[in-house]
Amino acid sequence: MTFKCNYDHQKWTGKIIKKHNYGSHFEIRIKSLSGITVLFGQTSMGNFACMPDFGAGCHLAEFDNEFYNTQKLSNVINPVDGITVAKGLKTFVKRNKS
Repeated sequence: MTFKCNYDHQKWTGKIIKKHNYGSHFEIRIKSLSGITVLFGQTSMGNFACMPDFGAGCHLAEFDNEFYNTQKLSNVINPVDGITVAKGLKTFVKRNKS
């Protein structure tokens, strides 16, 4: 799954190169300007994403809410990777709807 991202005057492509459904949560590996492993799912408090390599995680809105999720993710990791993860989650969920 490939998707396009941009920030200021910079543009890049992201690609989900690995996905795994653990039943209680998902894991995806995104290849872009860097490589990012993302664990995500739902709790009683809403959606979440964790990026273990960054030692970071946060609660999110619905996974297709790219604007809000970008803001939340950019607070815990850098803006470029926050944009990449938000766009990757939106792409993954859109293409894996039942």
